[in-house]
Amino acid sequence: MTLARPALDPELGALLADMPLMTHLGPELLSQLRLLASTPVEPLLEGRSVDRREVTVPGEDGARIPLSVFSPAGTAHATGAPCVFWIHGGGMVMGDRFSQIDIPLEWLDLFGAVVVSVDYRLAPEVGGTTLVDDCYRGLLWIAEHADELGIDPARIVVAGASAGGGLAAGVTLMARDGGTLPIAAQVLICPMLDHRNATTSSRQYSGDPGVWTREMNEFGWRSVLGDLRDERVPGHVSPAVADDLSGLPTTYVDAGSAEVFRDEDVAYATRIWAAGGQAELHVWAGGGFHGFDALYPQARVSAEARRTRNDWLARVLSPASVA
Repeated sequence: MTLARPALDPELGALLADMPLMTHLGPELLSQLRLLASTPVEPLLEGRSVDRREVTVPGEDGARIPLSVFSPAGTAHATGAPCVFWIHGGGMVMGDRFSQIDIPLEWLDLFGAVVVSVDYRLAPEVGGTTLVDDCYRGLLWIAEHADELGIDPARIVVAGASAGGGLAAGVTLMARDGGTLPIAAQVLICPMLDHRNATTSSRQYSGDPGVWTREMNEFGWRSVLGDLRDERVPGHVSPAVADDLSGLPTTYVDAGSAEVFRDEDVAYATRIWAAGGQAELHVWAGGGFHGFDALYPQARVSAEARRTRNDWLARVLSPASVA
């Protein structure tokens, strides 16, 4: 039985009509999509005054994890800048550190933020805790090199979209549990938070082609978890099953009303409130589908979503907020 769905925003619907969509994802199709998902960063840097640096950090098993560091040009000896640790999307099975990088680069422009983006290893080549551990290693590197980066350790923001949003939530939980460093805020953009795939919105977006469907989501999580069953899945990997959401930094969560992650994202914000935390939640009505503002930033509802997110981050990063 097909469940009723929120209607798509007419402008977004017209744009989506020209996009090739699918229902299922498998190994052969993944190989093709990975070739298409690689994002050149150079066009996004044209016209920007940005210094770029490439480094690697050791993963838990000794593998080298690439990081790209983008700083406002001419600030090599500056101090006190905010920092955004960016984690890309792609269902945990595709994408690279330049995927959706236009989002944090806008924060570099607006707030003078240093942006650090991590190239975590992908499933199914690795699985379990490896992806979130790779990301956590990147965060630790930022903390260890705060002076060198010219950043204010009290203004580090962990942010990500889709799978990157879920990994950002997991990294933030790890930072809290390890007591390693304070995080000023987490920005979770349509985050992939719950491996159980059992919400109403998950079932609504099943059986028909889409940007990201329940079936595709099942493939992504199966690629990460392998044979791990519910009771053995760590909250750092699937944040929706974390027992305790207290003590987290102020959190921004947004999603579209017409997407598979809508209900798990609403539930995560609700649990942060229930634990006494601060969360701002936006569900973009008018039929925002998964990743709408990353795919079509020029659309009216996309521009509004980005502007609202930017305004929130401006408040969070103001000196009065972190004093």
